[in-house]
Amino acid sequence: MDRPLIEPQSLAKSCNEALILACLEEGPRHGYQIALDIEEKGGGYFRFNHGTLYPILHKLEKEGLIKGAWSDEGPRGKRKSYGLTAKGRRYVANLRSGWREFIEHFLEVVEAEE
Repeated sequence: MDRPLIEPQSLAKSCNEALILACLEEGPRHGYQIALDIEEKGGGYFRFNHGTLYPILHKLEKEGLIKGAWSDEGPRGKRKSYGLTAKGRRYVANLRSGWREFIEHFLEVVEAEE
């Protein structure tokens, strides 16, 4: 699989996918926990609301990058947890590489010569 190209016009989409998939590398989580973990690891810099997070999760699931499973969890009833598929693990590794390359080129342009 080729490394995903990080395109300037789709930075937010690619960034959100990378954050979610990287979070799921640590193991399955339900949507709210994904949002909390990303916020905590990012020092509050990255935040997801339900209107943003769940459509991305549904898209990633439809693409076969993650798989959701329903379970009964305590008094709140059913919750859907998401985990990476083998395809998702390969994709997030490639996406991470694409982001590194993008950031290197971006910094070459915006950093001042010293």
